[in-house]
Amino acid sequence: MFKRILNYCVVLAMVIGIGMNGCSKSKPVSTKQPTPVTPKETIKVGAVLSITGPASFLGAPESKTLEMFADKINQSGGVLGHKIELIIKDTGGKPENAVSMTKQLIDENKVLAILGPSTSGETMAIKTICQEGKTILLSCAAAEDIVNPVASFVFKTPQKDSDAARWIFKTMKDKGITKVGVISSNDGFGMAGAKQLAALAPDSGITIAISEVYDKQATDLTDILTKLKGKDIQAVINWSIVPAQSLVAKNMKQVGLEVPLFQSHGFGNIKYVQAGGEAANGTIFPAGRLLVADVLPNNHPQKKLLLEYKNEYEEKYKEDVSTFGGHAYDALLILVEGIKKAKNTEPEAVRSAIETLQGVVGTAGIFNLSAQDHNGLTLDAFEMLTVKDGKFAIYGK
Repeated sequence: MFKRILNYCVVLAMVIGIGMNGCSKSKPVSTKQPTPVTPKETIKVGAVLSITGPASFLGAPESKTLEMFADKINQSGGVLGHKIELIIKDTGGKPENAVSMTKQLIDENKVLAILGPSTSGETMAIKTICQEGKTILLSCAAAEDIVNPVASFVFKTPQKDSDAARWIFKTMKDKGITKVGVISSNDGFGMAGAKQLAALAPDSGITIAISEVYDKQATDLTDILTKLKGKDIQAVINWSIVPAQSLVAKNMKQVGLEVPLFQSHGFGNIKYVQAGGEAANGTIFPAGRLLVADVLPNNHPQKKLLLEYKNEYEEKYKEDVSTFGGHAYDALLILVEGIKKAKNTEPEAVRSAIETLQGVVGTAGIFNLSAQDHNGLTLDAFEMLTVKDGKFAIYGK
């Protein structure tokens, strides 16, 4: 009898699916579903760029670069497991657009950082907004006033205006040039550059015989260059980023001003050369090494990164790389390195981490940032270049 009862218990346990320990009561089978894995929130990053308009030679390659670089980062797993959500705005090169778009990115999109703007004037218009909103700004514009004086949330990636001016004056000295004429555009970059040239010329043994300003939308510079010709100068320095800089060499030939032409580091897009045509040959200017990456020594610390970026960009977009796209690459690179070092995405922590970044190899040079230096580049970030047969080449080689 006992055996029959035991067998009955075993069968009953199997039928109702409960555990068997003699005939004792067992817990019911759980029907709870596994908890789904919640993906990490994205890191929202804004970009305010001059994709269209007169400064499109800057903003268009910057926008393309950011999209390409962000995709590459996301495909490799993101940053600390977070994907980057890029929100790009086109200012058309207008400071008032940059202001409204920046406010929207901060107030509505709640971005961690803003990359750009493309131009110095736009950057100066939003610098205080970002600082007060405690939003990291990594400008792609060059004017030294952007980071001088230092604002804790504001950084920039292009090389310093003052270092560009020093390279120009050094090269002039080597050529025996002592008397020059300066022309500059009436925008933020042009005015900042003219100020640096005027300040540094005396100690460099250079006399600026005449300094003239032209409208950033100018389509003819012959009148202003005729004034320079009358001063018996030995060279011309043009400081601008607008398309008008492509006119300088052409207009110099038209008025018979046959002296060397020096441009600022705002000349680093082959489209400016193409627009200038044959007259652009012989132009001398300081720039980062991206434009001549192919001829750098194999052991140069930047060569690997420069060639990777250059090849990826040119393969994807079927156009030549420019230093301006490189400035956007560096902006996103520095932000990513700051997040990694902070080990979180809290704005103050990332900002503080960026200030301590050392030895970051970028397209513009090797960045060594600090609380006192929110650019992190020195004189050695530049190479003096020239235009030879319609292409960029290292000056003197």
